[in-house]
Amino acid sequence: MQVKRQLLGLPSYKPGKPIDEVKKELGLTKVIKLASNENPFGASPKAAEAIRELAANTAIYPDGYAAVLREKVAQKIGVAQEQLIFGNGSDEIIQFLCRALLDENTNTVTADPTFSQYKLNATIEGAEVREIACKEDGTHDLEAMLAAIDENTRIVWVCNPNNPSGTYIDKASFEQFMKSVPADVLVVSDEAYYEYAIADDFPQSIPLLKTYKNLIVLRTFSKAYGLAALRVGYGVGDADFIAKLDPVRPPFNNTTFAHAAAAAALDDDPFIAECVQKNREGMKLYEAFCEEQGLTYYSSQANFILIDFERSGDEVFDYLLKRGFIIRSGEALGFPTCARITVGSQEENEEILSILKEMLQTQPIGQK
Repeated sequence: MQVKRQLLGLPSYKPGKPIDEVKKELGLTKVIKLASNENPFGASPKAAEAIRELAANTAIYPDGYAAVLREKVAQKIGVAQEQLIFGNGSDEIIQFLCRALLDENTNTVTADPTFSQYKLNATIEGAEVREIACKEDGTHDLEAMLAAIDENTRIVWVCNPNNPSGTYIDKASFEQFMKSVPADVLVVSDEAYYEYAIADDFPQSIPLLKTYKNLIVLRTFSKAYGLAALRVGYGVGDADFIAKLDPVRPPFNNTTFAHAAAAAALDDDPFIAECVQKNREGMKLYEAFCEEQGLTYYSSQANFILIDFERSGDEVFDYLLKRGFIIRSGEALGFPTCARITVGSQEENEEILSILKEMLQTQPIGQK
């Protein structure tokens, strides 16, 4: 069978290794996964209770309009319900946008390195992908991204905080960027880690939707809300644009359980606040460890940290894997001498840092 030529040679997305697979492969009884930026504290108990109440309700299709969740999200973030579109994770909304706006006669602008799904989905649609190298500190080079826009540009991707670096674009820089982007070019502010960002100058993008019809904001319930298994994300944009985008969405793309759990999770602000606080405490442990060991790291506003170990990221990955920790090697993320580690519980953080210290004592920085 012949597939689209642009699919030939495209890599599949490679998530972190499954825990059970690692246990079986290495004969381990305990494995901790700190690879996919999941919430180590799980989800609000209210989410689990909402699922239990619907456990017998499997014969009826979910509400394709996501009415209950739509109303709650709209109220929570202060927008009209018509401004929302829901996806099977925010990844699916990235797919919607590429399918709706891109073809072989268009181009899209993205940072590099950044979240791989922008490039993948744009490539599938046949569009030219213009990748602009990030600055040395891991942030987007917005001026260079602006310079790459031309009359055929349809989408500019801004991952904020950026994955895999965890760095962010500040409020003033983002607002100046929005003023400079042509009105017919869509800016996607992908804010999967929004809840974890505590910087005083982190941009509040939702109010900007009143000024910029060419802005769409993506958020998810997979990270801080701890509902990664249920796959719920959403986009917020101009109501007219959302109406034009919605026909791309499959009719029942979220489950009834996902809707209910996400709606219930929105009612538990104290849980999210506690998770954010514990994440910051864990982040400080990693930062202190890096400073103590003389390691360079990227200052993160997310729930993960990217550390330069000055050796192959695969080497760090293998060392930790054999000792029961799954992380992400920077080799596949555009940072070949780095490793990306999700901030875990205090016990998990202390244990993995102890193992990393052992690794560095065995083979200090700069020695091969």
